[in-house]
Amino acid sequence: MAVTSAADDRILPFRLDVPQGDLDDLSARLDRARWPDELPGVGWAYGVPLAYLQELAHYWRHRYDWRRAEAQLNEWPQFTTTIDGATVHFAHVRSPEPDATALIITHGWPGSIVEFTQVAGPLCDPRRHGADPADAFHLVIPSIPGFGLSGPTREPGWEHTRVAAAWAELMTRLGYQRYGAQGGDWGAAISRELGRIRPLQVIGVHLNLIPGASANTEPDEKELSRLTQAEHERTIASWQRNLRWSAEQDGYGVLQASRPQTLAYALTDSPIGQLAWIAEKFKEWTDSRDRPEDAVDRDQLLTNVMLYWLTGTAGSAARIYYERAHAGYPLQAPEVSATPTALADFPAENFITLRHIAEHTNNIVRWTSFERGGHFAAMEQPDLLVTDIRAFFRQLRRG
Repeated sequence: MAVTSAADDRILPFRLDVPQGDLDDLSARLDRARWPDELPGVGWAYGVPLAYLQELAHYWRHRYDWRRAEAQLNEWPQFTTTIDGATVHFAHVRSPEPDATALIITHGWPGSIVEFTQVAGPLCDPRRHGADPADAFHLVIPSIPGFGLSGPTREPGWEHTRVAAAWAELMTRLGYQRYGAQGGDWGAAISRELGRIRPLQVIGVHLNLIPGASANTEPDEKELSRLTQAEHERTIASWQRNLRWSAEQDGYGVLQASRPQTLAYALTDSPIGQLAWIAEKFKEWTDSRDRPEDAVDRDQLLTNVMLYWLTGTAGSAARIYYERAHAGYPLQAPEVSATPTALADFPAENFITLRHIAEHTNNIVRWTSFERGGHFAAMEQPDLLVTDIRAFFRQLRRG
């Protein structure tokens, strides 16, 4: 990490206040949208259906209220600071319980801090939500460098290990000597790495998925013979899901890992393009049936899209895929972490995590499988996620 000056260490207050001109520009662009054709009767097979996106865009233009969402986000105390040359935006929501545990919670792509608007209150103030005040957390909710209000980045190299080092510095600046970490998607990779590099500070890591712990190669009979019947079936399911992923859903990742700049022109110029790029993932990666709204709140989805659109960070956020692909280390074979780790296992998660693989490189002390929920757990099943986070850190406190 680069050496910073005293001035760089400053933590400055931040408040969202989007100029009205930016909102007027968005409305004008939505009014002038140029729509493509579509094959009849193909549903989501070729991508986002035309009728669905037109209806969602109409709602965005005429019914969605950014100022209401902005006011809700501004209920969180927010700040910026400079770490390793990058602007880091974060919310710091302190619990009314003085003995609360500090917890840094990290989003992924195509998410943002908006993912946590339903879980922040119950985690910070369980007493107010009818739960045990001993389970309270002081929350630090940062935007990953390059994403939204922490973007854009100004130099190459911002992959997840660098972000984890930045989070360690952030928590030090905030005065936290001991804390937990939580995350899904890129937030899982960052949180796990933070626990690995700061085992004396990070008391536990709670994840929605564990990087590198699914069936990335076809399991052989020798491997399968050592497993229980349930593990055998889960391993085969993991491999089959990964095959479908590679064949049908990984195009976005290949593009963002290879040519994020070219993609950035389309998504930064077209709100319809940005909306479709994100809405598709909220359909494909959630525990939904026909549309993203089966699993997540429509306004919350649009507020998430707005943070990408208003900050012009579609390309900057996508660069984390490029940096990972060109960093020279394998994400699928992570270094060993001794930090106590929990998995909240949601059935519609993109990758089925296999415990017998995860335990090779992680200190798994809790594993909870749920019957519903997917990739965006904090938005889809906030109550289940909150309950599991509380239970994990309660388990650590009791030894």
